[in-house]
Amino acid sequence: MSANPTSTPQGHERTAYFISDGTGITSETVAMSLLSQFDDLKTRNVRLPFIDSEAKAHEAVARINLAAQNDGRRPLVFSTLAIPSISGIVQTANACYLDLIGTFVSSLETELGREASRGVGQFHRIKSPDEYQARIDAINFSLSHDDGQQHAELGTADVILVGVSRCGKTPTSLYLSIQHGIKAANYPLIPEDFERMRLPEVLYQFRHKLFGLTISPERLHEVRSERRPDSRYAALENCRDEVRQAESMMRREGISMLSTTTKSIEEIAATILTVIQLDEGGK
Repeated sequence: MSANPTSTPQGHERTAYFISDGTGITSETVAMSLLSQFDDLKTRNVRLPFIDSEAKAHEAVARINLAAQNDGRRPLVFSTLAIPSISGIVQTANACYLDLIGTFVSSLETELGREASRGVGQFHRIKSPDEYQARIDAINFSLSHDDGQQHAELGTADVILVGVSRCGKTPTSLYLSIQHGIKAANYPLIPEDFERMRLPEVLYQFRHKLFGLTISPERLHEVRSERRPDSRYAALENCRDEVRQAESMMRREGISMLSTTTKSIEEIAATILTVIQLDEGGK
């Protein structure tokens, strides 16, 4: 592996590899957080999961070296390979290699006075059948309680998201259930609710579980236009009216709310989890 970094003009594309002995999700997540600090950097991202043998490691090196040759500059390699022998092979590639496991594990081993297991796929391994089943149950719950499909067992929800149609309730509910095992239902606020100036009646008994999502009318107009262009549903004036009335209702009912306009799903979920924890701590 070359010792000297290759300079790159601002904005020029680099190939970035996310390498793991598991799914590669962790290496990609950390890598994207790091790369986001370089505003003008463009990357062509390649995930190489399940690199769990020396043969696969050598194949990865060949791909990385070919990219270096074709690009005329070293690729960026973000690795969560746990086994030193496999990681060592990949480090021979002509690339800028960032070891997202080894960099920190050695320090932890020193601090804890014990060696890490350095097993393959440790992060995503099922450690507890009960926890796994709880997560599956949360996913099934969120799917069956999407968009107010049913009211049964709403009392077992950890959180009930409310807001106008297409403000991000469904993806947020699914993310909370898949990533955190949270039973998240979601319920739309519709024109009939605004005419009555009340939440759907079924939600009042679960008011303490409600969390509101809102969005800018302009962004809502864009999202709805992709689904139903040139409709009243997607019209900017209608979007403005629905968002205004929804926000007014949530303030009137004392419901915490967050705008999804410029927030990622991860940011939205983190905020909701923080509010849930605060509420639980106050009980």
